[in-house]
Amino acid sequence: MAKKKTKKKRQDENDVDNFMESVMSFFTSERMRFLCGLVLNIFVVYASIAMISFLFTGGTDQSEIKHMAFGDLFAGRGKVANWAGIWGAFLSDFLINGGFGMPTFFMLFFVGSAGSKLMGLCKLSLLKRFLSCSVVMIWWSLFLAFFFTEYLGDSFLFLGGRHGYNLSDMLIKSIGKPGVVLLLFVSLLIIALSLSKRVMPFLQNIFAFAWIRKIRLFKKKGKHVSAAGSDDDSDDENPADDIAEEVEEDENSGDDEDEYDEENDDDDIYRPSSDENVSFEVVVSADKENSEDHDFDLSELGTYDPRLDISNYRFPPLDLLKKYGSPENQVNMEEQNENKQRIEHTLGTFGISIVSIKATVGPTLTLYEVVPADGVRIAKIRNLEDDIALSLSALGIRIIAPIPGKGTIGIEVPNKDAQIVSMSSVIASHKYIGSKYDLPIALGRTITNEIFMFDLCKMPHLLMAGATGQGKSVGLNVIITSLLYKKHPAELKFVLIDPKMVEFNIYESIERHYLAKLPDEDKAIITDFTKVIHTLNSLCREMDDRYELLTNAHVRNIKDYNEKFINRQLNPEKGHKYMPYIVVIIDEFGDLIMTAGKDIEMPIARIAQKARAVGMHMIIATQRPSTNVLTGTIKANFPARVAFRVSSMVDSRTILDSPGANRLIGRGDLLFSQGSEMTRVQCAFVDTPEVEDIASFIGRQPGYPTAFKLPEYVPDGGEGSSGGADLSDEWDPLFEDAARLIVIQQQGSTSLIQRKFSIGYNRAGRLMDQLEHAGIVGSAEGSKPRQVLVFDEYTLDQKFKTLKR
Repeated sequence: MAKKKTKKKRQDENDVDNFMESVMSFFTSERMRFLCGLVLNIFVVYASIAMISFLFTGGTDQSEIKHMAFGDLFAGRGKVANWAGIWGAFLSDFLINGGFGMPTFFMLFFVGSAGSKLMGLCKLSLLKRFLSCSVVMIWWSLFLAFFFTEYLGDSFLFLGGRHGYNLSDMLIKSIGKPGVVLLLFVSLLIIALSLSKRVMPFLQNIFAFAWIRKIRLFKKKGKHVSAAGSDDDSDDENPADDIAEEVEEDENSGDDEDEYDEENDDDDIYRPSSDENVSFEVVVSADKENSEDHDFDLSELGTYDPRLDISNYRFPPLDLLKKYGSPENQVNMEEQNENKQRIEHTLGTFGISIVSIKATVGPTLTLYEVVPADGVRIAKIRNLEDDIALSLSALGIRIIAPIPGKGTIGIEVPNKDAQIVSMSSVIASHKYIGSKYDLPIALGRTITNEIFMFDLCKMPHLLMAGATGQGKSVGLNVIITSLLYKKHPAELKFVLIDPKMVEFNIYESIERHYLAKLPDEDKAIITDFTKVIHTLNSLCREMDDRYELLTNAHVRNIKDYNEKFINRQLNPEKGHKYMPYIVVIIDEFGDLIMTAGKDIEMPIARIAQKARAVGMHMIIATQRPSTNVLTGTIKANFPARVAFRVSSMVDSRTILDSPGANRLIGRGDLLFSQGSEMTRVQCAFVDTPEVEDIASFIGRQPGYPTAFKLPEYVPDGGEGSSGGADLSDEWDPLFEDAARLIVIQQQGSTSLIQRKFSIGYNRAGRLMDQLEHAGIVGSAEGSKPRQVLVFDEYTLDQKFKTLKR
């Protein structure tokens, strides 16, 4: 009986907690903040109308307001002329005459700013805005009350309000009227210096100008006294001091020079000749020209604007993205209570007692945080994963035992009615709009319904894997869309590699804005395997060239380099240029590895190891997360991983180094791993028509003449083909070694060359064609090895001498 009462009491407490959480989430939601901000702005408009009307109708309404009780406001008794009615007349009289007077408008300005921030219309510091508005309002209240109260006589309007009148009266009695004037002047200077950075240089220039004029007048008077003095005094003068006086007089007007000539008739006084004057003036003018040139570089030219070439570029609007479902996460309390009871029943069946359960509802699944009783082993709950899934009739659940940083065990259960996370809700969020990331990527929403974002520059490379149809291609489009909505074409370039030929072709229209390609290529979307190898090696050259520029500029990363270039501290004539970020996105990486092998893996490893500092980042996606595709070299340089649903635990361990991806529910459900942290995210959904509309909107705008040109790359084997073309002009560097290998082994096999020299199939095939052209091996015979025509190394050396002639 006691157990039932305790259980019922706990259930009541949990119900109260859930109710309070739902109430708090409602009042802290984005919709509630917008509503509060709207109410504040409406109040500001109403109060402003009432206060402006008070300036014209306040005298008429005074008699009515003075005899009006507070209850009359609700009863609507009395007639007033105020435009805002009885409430407006009472409110304006209270704020102006009873408060701070006319400066009360500053406080309305603060309330309007707070409302605008709650609505998401602007970003500002409310504390700073409140302090500045309050100080300015108090100062003006005192100023108006001190200077204008006596002149208004019996007017109904108190310009400084009751506060200003009382404060002014108190200060006059304490420090007198001169003290109040000095206090107003000093406080005005302090307020001006605090609110604006331009006040101090302005005051310094004024004081410096006045001080220089006094010094010049003083020296001029001293010179007149020396001219009237004795010969002994003139003999004791220092010629260097006279020259300094000459320099100051040269800066004065011509009248001062005439006065100097008339009053210095004594021959003992030092008087420079005209030649000396000319030579001295040349020196001074040269110094002035140098200083003017320096000032011109900094102030006249200003900072460099990388967006200037296409300054009229407009970012895509939000209405190009569709909205799916309701913007707020709606909680089905019946479903939550049912799942909670089933979890308690299942755990109780196996003898596991729990203290409490807390539910966190996300867009597609709910996290139940279970606090087990003392003495319960975690492994016992982890082993019941399938039993809990059976009792909940769920697609698949995932148990996190324990949750990092908490003393609870997490049970993730899919919702019956999953919600779609639209890309528009992610892009329009405050977190995305206000992010200061260099390359911001908004991936979706977490289980707590928060926007999940990360900075690609800090990853710095991303590995993405998932089975077919689980949301991998949508995830790539989400990444590209996030960057397109935030970065200008001058700041970002994409290298898109698409072996399937159908995933990235929708981005062809933004070629002149965002894409990069080799100089002689027709299309920026790379689909051919040979061109993929050339492009990756070209990116390695681009990386080396950028590192050379960073070395010459004495900086460590692209951010510091571009900042120096924008501030015109680097000379473009010495090869310096503004460097945009380059993001390389490779789809179907497993297909490339199976086709080209080391020729693909090695340049990717080089870029992944070194290219972070020069602003080059890679995103690799594959549907085959096996060890022969994601080798140790690749995984070691890609610390950030995104795993969609995979078919087996082995694949999950390959991509994440831990199980879990095999327990996902699909349709954009993913795990994001960086180091030891793992976050479950529902990927945002962006449909193909939405991406096409975004690309078309960008493509219709004026862009650069061509796509961003990568450095030209010439392969080691030349440009020879595998036909009957003449290959003797440029032999592969491995030609002689490959020939000796074939002759020693007496086996004309392409795979043998590929294995021994760790090269790709394409290069090994070109080597075999060159050996055939040189007469070392015979022609191809289907799947059989080629016939070796040279039987010993001596004959091979003679063949080499013949080829070199």
